[in-house]
Amino acid sequence: MKAIRFALLSALAGLLLPALFAGPAAAHPLGNFTVNHYNGLVVTPGGIGNLAVVDLAELPTLQADPDVDAGYAGRRCAALAAAQRLVVAGTAVPWRVAEAGFAYAPGLGGLRTSRLTCRLTAAVRASGPVEFSDAFEQDRIGWREISAAGDGVRLSGSTVPAASVSDELRAYPEDLLSDPLDQQTATFTVSAGGPATGGSGTVPGGLGAGGPVGEAFAALDRTFTGLIGSDALTLPLGLLAVGLAVVLGAGHALIPGHGKTVMAAYLAGRRGRPRDAVVVGATVTATHTAGVLVVGLALTAFTTLAGETVLSWLGVASGALIAVIGFRLLLNARRHHTGHGHGHGHSGKRAGLVGLGVAGGLVPSPSALIVLLGAIALGRTWFGVALVTAYGAGMAATLTVTGLLLVRLVDRLESRAATGRRLAARVSGLAPLGTAAMVVLLGAGLALRSAAAL
Repeated sequence: MKAIRFALLSALAGLLLPALFAGPAAAHPLGNFTVNHYNGLVVTPGGIGNLAVVDLAELPTLQADPDVDAGYAGRRCAALAAAQRLVVAGTAVPWRVAEAGFAYAPGLGGLRTSRLTCRLTAAVRASGPVEFSDAFEQDRIGWREISAAGDGVRLSGSTVPAASVSDELRAYPEDLLSDPLDQQTATFTVSAGGPATGGSGTVPGGLGAGGPVGEAFAALDRTFTGLIGSDALTLPLGLLAVGLAVVLGAGHALIPGHGKTVMAAYLAGRRGRPRDAVVVGATVTATHTAGVLVVGLALTAFTTLAGETVLSWLGVASGALIAVIGFRLLLNARRHHTGHGHGHGHSGKRAGLVGLGVAGGLVPSPSALIVLLGAIALGRTWFGVALVTAYGAGMAATLTVTGLLLVRLVDRLESRAATGRRLAARVSGLAPLGTAAMVVLLGAGLALRSAAAL
């Protein structure tokens, strides 16, 4: 009966609501959109030095490629120095670029990461309080770390450690990945004395092992994104990549925070039929594939567009769309409860199914984006589109199967609940309202979580 349906959906909501505020797992330690910063300050009797490093993940590196030439490192280091502020004993001291370097490294999906290294110097005999701040590219997400050490002088009251915990952005500590460092300012006091260290040391951060399932999917994701960059793309290799795309897409559909599972709840709560599950699955595939293509082209066409911002806004739109559909369900349930006609029930149901499918596929998977952009960079555009489509098909398969299983389970439970007809009658009227309220709540939670990242 409807009472069983409502109870099952309430239990499902109890499982989903805590997950709404849990971040999705990332294949890359800090994500393929990140721009990470490190400033290693070293104070000597004759001045202050700063080893400033900017580590760009695959997508920011791809966006910067058109500007890279022989003078790129010098220009970027000059911009970095201008964005940093150094105040010694109340007097602002300018930075001078002593050395600038830029290098690429292999990344995922045939793309590259990059590393900008700037050695800055400030000609000042530091004594007393020192204040440092870094405002370079504050609008990009990522790791921000500062260290400060004395070489021949003594530092006291420092708000930052004396050594890098990430080995100057080469090894990020596992226990800090869920809450990356965000050090943008440092203060300390300089006094005479102190040992000569020859510079700041580093504390390499060891990467701990995650859970076995998480590690397996991470390895699978790395293999998938790595296939696109293979030198020789053979038919067996291509088929393997397509198969991995389907598997990863199916796994992505189970990640909380993207609205997929709420669609299964919608199907169960609205007496979904097999054709309804197919409609939602097909819409998810089409929307996700189109979304990856549009976002990928936008990121390559507009180099100042931050990928993480785009995904956050799409997450807000996805959650808002789910909430609107839930609100419409509330209105329909209220009219039905008060005995006012059935209206346009069939067309409204179909619109809700399509809307939920759009919401589920609206936020592109970063792995799918990496594969598409890597394929475009290597001249394998159609192969990249095929993999993205297979990825969406895997998402659709998970959603369709989940919806059908829930519908069948609920129908079976209702058929066995005939003996509880009196109890079921008491709460059956609440089932449509409860389903609609849960959809509204889940959609609002998704939208708020995405908005918090903006």
